[in-house]
Amino acid sequence: MSAVLEQLNLEMGDVVHRVRQSLVQVHNGRRGAGSGTIWHRGGLIVTNAHVVSGGGRRRGSHGPSKDLRVTLPDGKTLPARLLAKDDGLDVAALMVEADELTPNELGTSRDLRPGQWVLAVGYPWGVAGAATAGIVIGAGEDLPETPSPAREWIAVSLELRPGHSGGPLVDVQGRLVGINTMMAGPEVGMAVPVHVVKEFLRRELGAASRVSV
Repeated sequence: MSAVLEQLNLEMGDVVHRVRQSLVQVHNGRRGAGSGTIWHRGGLIVTNAHVVSGGGRRRGSHGPSKDLRVTLPDGKTLPARLLAKDDGLDVAALMVEADELTPNELGTSRDLRPGQWVLAVGYPWGVAGAATAGIVIGAGEDLPETPSPAREWIAVSLELRPGHSGGPLVDVQGRLVGINTMMAGPEVGMAVPVHVVKEFLRRELGAASRVSV
């Protein structure tokens, strides 16, 4: 049993290490910082709309959004431009002037089942790349006790803290399945499913964007 646990520890540590290569910290200049995940090597980053609220302009603006900055995995901080956001879905897309970034591998959120293990990675209380693990409670629409029952969520049995918002929720292979969003109760975290994020990007950025979704 000890050998099994040791192997599990090594594998989970490797997963978190890989995910941290795609994790960024998002600063809106007004209310602290949240997290984000690199979606495309050319500088596209996904986070929560509430993380960037008050931090800049809407889709179609040019130049960096006022006070909106992103700290990359290598520690470099760059100004960011807000491409689009949807307050109802609580999703936002940012762009930084950077190349050769490491995007998070995408997983599937439609096949998530209760009992499957997931990990949330972010900057809780400003701690860089901190991870917490739990299991899926449920996924889809009409989950009980959700903030907006008419939309899709992933409910997970883990505790999200300030600074986790906008960061990646990944499966045991490190693939992105959701964007961490909020707590809905004691040790119940909520995330936006990755397929919802894909639909948001297709709708808001369109075929002219530099991202494959």
